[in-house]
Amino acid sequence: MHIMEGFLPPFWAIFWTVVALPVVAYGAKRTLTAVKTDTRTKALIAVGTAFVFVLSALKLPSVVGSSSHPTGTGVMVVLFGPAVTAFAATIVLLYQSLLLAHGGLTTLGANVTAMGIVGPFVGWAAYRLVRTRLSLEQATFVAAVLTDWVTYLTTSIQLGLAFPSDAGALSSAADFAAVFAVTQLPIGIFEGLIAAAMVGYLVRVGSVTKERLGVTA
Repeated sequence: MHIMEGFLPPFWAIFWTVVALPVVAYGAKRTLTAVKTDTRTKALIAVGTAFVFVLSALKLPSVVGSSSHPTGTGVMVVLFGPAVTAFAATIVLLYQSLLLAHGGLTTLGANVTAMGIVGPFVGWAAYRLVRTRLSLEQATFVAAVLTDWVTYLTTSIQLGLAFPSDAGALSSAADFAAVFAVTQLPIGIFEGLIAAAMVGYLVRVGSVTKERLGVTA
């Protein structure tokens, strides 16, 4: 999913940066507010961000100019919602682009939009929709799977817009999505299982997690 440095044309690199900036700024504000309101959330945010970093660093070769891997953002969005997740994903992606050559600075806006904004927002909406009918772990599984899959669908659209085929951007995006699907469909399911186990574990060992998720037992 991490589109590599210099791969996007300048227009699209700037466009996605402009799209991502206000959401990330709002996410930073929400993160600071959450930490100041309850200092116990610092550790939980750190754990969630580390989870995103570890999973998203497990990259597999995929479409030329990109990679396929879990995102890890499903756990963050269940715990803190899409705004804080956007900020956490930005920190992770910035660190990876600077120190691991995974992604890039010129493509940071596009990668944040896909992995930190669109995917997590859809996953969060799905979680809120199914939470009253499913257990916490089941709802987390749904959120994480959709977060992962929608992240890659967004990246496919980004690549399709940047590199349209003769049949148009939509056809190009579909081609990119088809290639991603070979690895990402099973990876998304795997990520859902890991995320469900992670959230279940955090609830069992931490009272702050129970409070955030409204778990009473």
